[in-house]
Amino acid sequence: MQPAASTPTRPARAPLPFAAIALLALVLLTAALPALAQTRAWLDRSRAAIGQPVVLSIESDQDFGQPDLTPLQRDFSVVDTSTSRQMQMVNGRISRSVVLAITLQPRRTGELTVPALEVNGQRTPPLGLRVTDAPAAQPGSSNAYIETQVDDPTPYVQQTVGVTLRLFYAVPLVSGQLDIDAPQGTSLQRVGEDVQSTREVNGRRYNVVERHFLLVPDRSGDLQLPAARFTGRAAGGGGFFDSMLGMGQRSDLSAVGQAQTLRVQPQPDSAPQPWLPLADLRLRYASAPRELKAGQASSFVVEAVARGATRAQLPDLPTPSVDGAQVFAEPAQYEDSFDGATPVVKITRRYSIVPNGAGRLALPGIKLDWWDVKADAARTAALPDMQLEVAAGSGSFANATLPAPAPAADVAAPQASGNSALQATDLGAESTAGRLWPWIALTAVFGLLWLGTLVWFLRRPRPVPATAASRASAIPAAPSVPRARHGLPDLRRALDTGTLDEVGEILIGMAPSPARDLDAVCAQLADPAQRQAIDALRRARWADGDGAQARALLRQAFASGPTWRVPAAASAQGEALAPLYPRR
Repeated sequence: MQPAASTPTRPARAPLPFAAIALLALVLLTAALPALAQTRAWLDRSRAAIGQPVVLSIESDQDFGQPDLTPLQRDFSVVDTSTSRQMQMVNGRISRSVVLAITLQPRRTGELTVPALEVNGQRTPPLGLRVTDAPAAQPGSSNAYIETQVDDPTPYVQQTVGVTLRLFYAVPLVSGQLDIDAPQGTSLQRVGEDVQSTREVNGRRYNVVERHFLLVPDRSGDLQLPAARFTGRAAGGGGFFDSMLGMGQRSDLSAVGQAQTLRVQPQPDSAPQPWLPLADLRLRYASAPRELKAGQASSFVVEAVARGATRAQLPDLPTPSVDGAQVFAEPAQYEDSFDGATPVVKITRRYSIVPNGAGRLALPGIKLDWWDVKADAARTAALPDMQLEVAAGSGSFANATLPAPAPAADVAAPQASGNSALQATDLGAESTAGRLWPWIALTAVFGLLWLGTLVWFLRRPRPVPATAASRASAIPAAPSVPRARHGLPDLRRALDTGTLDEVGEILIGMAPSPARDLDAVCAQLADPAQRQAIDALRRARWADGDGAQARALLRQAFASGPTWRVPAAASAQGEALAPLYPRR
């Protein structure tokens, strides 16, 4: 009997340590989760000139949307953004990447920092950039350059400064952007439309784009006006059809102007209020009231031209207060323009005046206080006062009259203030006596004539034929010569502030006999120099004459007033009073 075979036994397995189990679980868990995104960022250069674009690139192996670019806007302008995607296979493995390119424009010079941006829950590292001043572009040698013109480098606080940018470019542009940043403590406003032209500079033809801005500083001191910047894309070669289809080569084009320093002056203590700093202010009557009648409206227009201001800074043209009339003002009309780099505002306002009665009406001139920034002095722009004749109206205004005008302003004021009332009374009494004395004398003469006629009638022995004197006394008096509508002061005022048309109308109104035009006025003038001056006025109005020369000739010829011929009515009256052959 054979012994039973023995069965070998396996040794027992040792249990896995706890650390190995934990490591295996972590590996399996990591494989089940999506891979974490890998993100990096870089600049295409570490040094750039002001106005030169810089590209910030952000790359990730996972898709991401547009990040928040607000942190960049402190020191940079975001010009453009673009996204590209790439895929490649390396050793059988496929890798993907997404690149966001952000084109930046530095706003200032110095050591700048591109701040960190948040992308897919991660933050890009901050990147350093050194920005230097751009070399000045030489006109005629570069494809694009910028000119910056400031109309006043030493303005006052709250004075409007005109800033003009001119972009010169010698190559065709596909796109472009011209900008200038507003300095701190100022307001910078673009006004008007761009003006395009062409110029030849150093033998090279440039296209020019002119853009206007209004700069208003809010505080005094040195003010740094940043350099203007242009970034664009120029069209390259490829022929006409390639350019039309957008297939030609294109290249980036940029230009930077020069920064300027303005010295802003504080408001002077002696300046009039409200504060109105201007380079110039002119007022004039664009039209004057004509043929005034009681109860009827007549219009006149006032025009103001201000240099170095915006319409928001200018006050409204005031409405004059007139004794004996009502004045109504229409809304003002504004017209903005530029004279070089200086802003110009023209204000036109129409007024309607309604007299309350017939007589003489005084229209006071409008006045505006302003500060002359060129002469550093206070100024007052004023219109001259006008004396207007008002004819009788109709209806309820048929018998209405205006009060007597105040004594003339050129009467010398009394020396002692205590006797002013007494002297004014004496002047008024003397003036009244002077007006009554001719009537008293005329009444006495008529009384004596009537008494003499009565004595002659009672003592005449028999009827006698009427004498020439008696027949002459029976003839009615010849009509009086019409009164002129205008006088020498009106002519002087029109020569100083009026238009040539107004000068002609006043000369027609000064004629002693009714005149329809300047030819009729010349027929009544006896002085050849005055007729020659009117002829110069007509050439200036209707031909190619010189207006300034015509005004000078008129001032010289009419310095003492017009010299009229003997009116025809007076000559006819003399013949009627002295007949050659009396009746029998």
